[in-house]
Amino acid sequence: MEWTFNSVNIVSVSLSAPFLLLLFLFVKSRIGSKKNRPPGPPGWPIFGNMFDLGDLPHQTIYKLGKTYGPVVWLQLGSINTMVVQNAFAAAELFKKHDVSFCDRKVPDTLTAFDFNQGSLGMNTFGGHWRVLRRLCSMEFLVNKRMNETTELRRRIFDNMVRWIEEESTALLKQGGNGEVQLSRFLFLMAFNLVGNLMLSKDLLDAKDPEGREFFDSMNVILELAGTPNVADFLPFLKWVDPLGMKRRMVKNMTKTMRISSKFVQERLNQRKSGNLREKKDFLDVLLEYEGDGKDGPNMFSEKNVNIVIMEMFFAGSETTSISIEWGFAELLRNPNAFNKVREEIDRVVGLDRKVEESDMDNLPYLQAVVKETLRLHPALPLLLPRNTMEDTNYMGYLIPKGTQVFVNAWAIGRDPQHWDDPLTFNPERFLESKVEYKGQHFELIPFGSGRRICVGFPLAHRVVHLALATLVQAFDWEFSNGLTPKTLDMDEKLGLTLRKKNPIKVIPKKRLRV
Repeated sequence: MEWTFNSVNIVSVSLSAPFLLLLFLFVKSRIGSKKNRPPGPPGWPIFGNMFDLGDLPHQTIYKLGKTYGPVVWLQLGSINTMVVQNAFAAAELFKKHDVSFCDRKVPDTLTAFDFNQGSLGMNTFGGHWRVLRRLCSMEFLVNKRMNETTELRRRIFDNMVRWIEEESTALLKQGGNGEVQLSRFLFLMAFNLVGNLMLSKDLLDAKDPEGREFFDSMNVILELAGTPNVADFLPFLKWVDPLGMKRRMVKNMTKTMRISSKFVQERLNQRKSGNLREKKDFLDVLLEYEGDGKDGPNMFSEKNVNIVIMEMFFAGSETTSISIEWGFAELLRNPNAFNKVREEIDRVVGLDRKVEESDMDNLPYLQAVVKETLRLHPALPLLLPRNTMEDTNYMGYLIPKGTQVFVNAWAIGRDPQHWDDPLTFNPERFLESKVEYKGQHFELIPFGSGRRICVGFPLAHRVVHLALATLVQAFDWEFSNGLTPKTLDMDEKLGLTLRKKNPIKVIPKKRLRV
């Protein structure tokens, strides 16, 4: 899933001299005049800056900002690209030009099965997107619905704690030291949580091979969606699919669509027999939708329902679980902060009951830890790529229609103009601060802002807080193999999301008395 793009990828495409000439003419016609563009580094002929970004482009572009300023212009093959890198530039974009920049630039792999046309996150700005957005924000992720599923989340977290304890115990019995890889349990927890919210069922049941197949195919889809593709930078090569990525995406989407279709058909059959559910999940919301004939579809096809199901697993499982892992890694690496969180939980909750969502308002230091984690480790460091809908005058620059736009939330969270000692994990900075991550404070936008802000952030807000509190309360944690807080690395690996390169491995010791 690494964001590496090097010449080996390109060599796989045979480039004759006439072909190179045609390619040069094509790229030249696409690039056009550079008059009045934002500043940026010079690029290679034809390929532009494709080879300059490395496997962590958010870090590379952040460093370019020191030379070229808060708005950086890149040429990625034939694709004009602008990157916004500080809060002032982000405020200008979201407050004054949100409509002009609210379309999506879609990777070729995500056009398989017309995924982008049925998706919420990758859909073009229009009626279909507005309907999905409204259903998510008003029918599914409103506080009322969130409150109705509190017990469900508690059960999912109890399962996670039990899985961790059981695996550690089993490893001890086998002669090991009981060390577990935490990221796996976090992902399984998030995956089952989405499964219950979408479909009212645990998908990762050891007795359910279909759930495991769905999970495995979803992992491959995530990997492909996060891998750079030559066809995205040189679009006339899309029909060739030179790296075979779209073919692999079609293969794995076929599996997930087949399995999700079974879930949908089961629900449709239940509804036909009059067996309506007392508590609706999101699948019910999608199946019951009837349009007004004015904006968007009058109903969702089975294909579009399946696409939304897949997308919710993308968005809900991966981003949430890695945010929890980054937060817990920071706590392990900073024992003082860990102890402050634990003391706060022990004082408010104790050890004779489990920490609950209703406790969060009384845990201000934990809330500060979550904000500091999202400042330093946004799950999507460049957010999702936007597409410029019309020629736009932005901060005095002429940005042509079709320009790809990234917002470097990772860089914005490290901007010394807004943050004292920005590279240090310091939750205390938020204790007296009114800064939130709901899209109105542009120095902290891990979920984006404007019309395309991540619709799932209310759920992520609840899950990340409760997960970190549960891990701190339920177990004592020990390192093995000579690892210490000071030697715990925080290296990054960028695919579709910003993962921890080396997953946390720790030994849990049960602490909670219930």
